[in-house]
Amino acid sequence: MDDTPTLARFPLHLQMLAGFIVGLVGGLIVNATAGDAAWVGTVTTYVTGPIGQIFLRLLFMLVIPLLFAALVTGVAEMGDIAALKKVGLRTLFFTVVLSGISVALGLLLVNVIRPGAGVDPAMAKELLAQAGAGAAAIVQESRAAPGALESVLGIIPTNVIRAASTDDILALMFFALAFGIGLVLVRSEKTQVLQDSIEGILEVTMTLIGFVIRLAPIAVACFMFNLTAVFGADILVRLAAYMVTVIGALLIHLIIVYSLGVWLAGGMRPLAFFRGSQEAMVMAFSTASSNATLPTSLRVAENELKLPRRVARFVLTIGATANQNGTAIFEGVTVIFLAQFFGVELTIVQQLTVMLVCILGGIGTAGVPGGSLPVVAIILGMVGVPPTAIGLVLGVDRLLDMCRTALNVTGDLAIAVMVAGKDRDAGSATAVSPR
Repeated sequence: MDDTPTLARFPLHLQMLAGFIVGLVGGLIVNATAGDAAWVGTVTTYVTGPIGQIFLRLLFMLVIPLLFAALVTGVAEMGDIAALKKVGLRTLFFTVVLSGISVALGLLLVNVIRPGAGVDPAMAKELLAQAGAGAAAIVQESRAAPGALESVLGIIPTNVIRAASTDDILALMFFALAFGIGLVLVRSEKTQVLQDSIEGILEVTMTLIGFVIRLAPIAVACFMFNLTAVFGADILVRLAAYMVTVIGALLIHLIIVYSLGVWLAGGMRPLAFFRGSQEAMVMAFSTASSNATLPTSLRVAENELKLPRRVARFVLTIGATANQNGTAIFEGVTVIFLAQFFGVELTIVQQLTVMLVCILGGIGTAGVPGGSLPVVAIILGMVGVPPTAIGLVLGVDRLLDMCRTALNVTGDLAIAVMVAGKDRDAGSATAVSPR
């Protein structure tokens, strides 16, 4: 598999970091000097905004064939049902454990720091007014969401073509998993040709994505310019306690929990893991999309972390939707923060319920920017907080979305290391040994 093309002097993650700094500084300067000038809105709406969207659309255009081909080949390469069962059960176990730890950590911090108790009511009223339309749209989307039974049944698609066309990733993944199992059960010359063809689709898709990734530094600069030119640093100061709580929980989970996981379960030194994962982490932070980062994660897992290919493809493809530790932390902290602000004291049982729903919500949340907000609105309604209160945090959601997506993607890679480290059937015993 070809590496993503980079400039001769600078690796891709350094180019993206440079784009991040340029966009951040440029946006802050424009916000401080031009403020609400009409030309700022014109630039963000018709220049930098479309450039960033073009980049994301090109990636999303290729995500569906990538997800299908990567998961089918990952399952088919397991060779037999026993190996698939081992990898699948270990993936599920580590996903549930890490998700549970993440939510518990977030709830602990938000109860200790209590950021919702210190928000100025006048400022909160202003934020709610500014985000009224956005909050209403999110609440409407949450009300249109299917119930628990419908969600479970919806994982099994009645029409896989419709599932792909509507970006129903869970349903598509179910079909790809079933299709891969079929290839494992039916071994013949014809199915081998079919498997080779699907792997060819994967190689073509990864090659095309490699060209798209060349636009990443420019897109990153545009994303950060839009964020800081419109909101500036003022919105960050206003909700500083809330943001510190969320980002603090994310950092603790990233540095401590993942380090222990890859070391104890995967046999890899944490520094080696983070050094090998840095390109995927930067891409995730920049795009705020686990799905858009999937091709980079697959390449990093195979080329940098040296994971068995079939394990990496299976775990990372599943994890792009099913393993959302950062999202679970964000949802838990946000719900308790808003409950504190509105004076709604939640009992231990209610907080445990929030924890459970956040774990399940993290598994089912779409791996796209802002995909967790409707889930937060649903949980708010469950605990007696007005769902429109989500408007309080919309101003800083883009930045927090970038942070939690970076944790989500790093968690996918960590689980892949943890699964491969103990899976002697999926790869060699030294596949993830310390480097």
